[in-house]
Amino acid sequence: MKIYLDNAATTRVDPLVAEAMMPYLFDFYGNPSSIHAFGRETRSAIEIARKKVAELLNTAPASVFFTSGGTEADNVAISSTIVSKGIKKAITSPLEHHAVLHTLEHLAKSGLIELTILNCNTQGDLDLDQLYSLLDGKEPVFVSLMHGNNEIGNLNPVLEIAERVRAAGGIFHCDTVQTVGHYKHDLAEWKTDFMVGAAHKFHGPKGIGFLYIAPDRKIEPMIHGGSQERNMRGGTENLAGIIGLAKALEIACSEMEAHKKHILGLKTTMIEKLKAEIPGVQFNGRSADTQNSLYTVLNVSLPHSDMNEMLIFNLDINQIAASGGSACSSGSEVGSHVLRALKADPARGAVRFSFGKYNTAEEIETAVSVLAKMYTPRLAKA
Repeated sequence: MKIYLDNAATTRVDPLVAEAMMPYLFDFYGNPSSIHAFGRETRSAIEIARKKVAELLNTAPASVFFTSGGTEADNVAISSTIVSKGIKKAITSPLEHHAVLHTLEHLAKSGLIELTILNCNTQGDLDLDQLYSLLDGKEPVFVSLMHGNNEIGNLNPVLEIAERVRAAGGIFHCDTVQTVGHYKHDLAEWKTDFMVGAAHKFHGPKGIGFLYIAPDRKIEPMIHGGSQERNMRGGTENLAGIIGLAKALEIACSEMEAHKKHILGLKTTMIEKLKAEIPGVQFNGRSADTQNSLYTVLNVSLPHSDMNEMLIFNLDINQIAASGGSACSSGSEVGSHVLRALKADPARGAVRFSFGKYNTAEEIETAVSVLAKMYTPRLAKA
């Protein structure tokens, strides 16, 4: 039995999403920028999809821009805002996805901004007092903090953060890639200036995402060379992808509570069984706090063992797919920047299990059993 527990990296496409996309691969194929009937029908489909996404996020369609995914959306929101607005100070955390962290570090190295990296404790809690003390209101500050951490599952109080940043005259960008489709996002209540989503994180296709831009924020075009996305992103649209994103988000929002109950049950079961079967097991960040972390993510810290260097490889041999941290750095010798920020013991093994709606209780039982068999004999010898 092959077991896929790497849903924070990407999810399996829902069959209903694939079904919705198929006509736009074969039957409705006109270029949406063309004025003939073929083009008009695909243009209409894109705008219907945009309206659906906006409706589900409780915002205006004019605030939703389709991109190639979360990474592009993050890059655009950060770079375009800082450059076009002449912002000189930015604040982020050491736990952000590299799409955010590397972009801001690049701007800092280029001399465009002074970048402050917030402190965090060993559980991954950010020093919000430090953040608020830096918002002096004297000049606009760009703040980028994620909603839910892709490696350790920590959730940030983004509504509170957004309100404080806005009140101080700052600009707030929130990476919501791990939470769109899993948590309700009511943008009429949020004070965030930018937020992003990627369809493949909620059972949609890869290569399509969106950027939300608050109505009172204007930025420079993302890609020049065409009038697509209201002159913001040149290039022929990913038609089938856009249809798939809208359908995936519609399904995710309609089934959200049922999926949360199911997935949280799987996560809780895994926590309990790991504690019972592997002496000394721990959990990184707040991921084992089922009420205050992403219900889709569990980051397991395993005891010292000669298994740790080949942990993910050995799980793969046993047909269990998981991650050693962020999927975007899997296989990298550098390791997890998030776990380093938490000062996690490098001698302990770390594996991120992330759950989706297609996972079953039997799969969790098997995964824990395999992991326990890998560790128990070695721990007994130690």
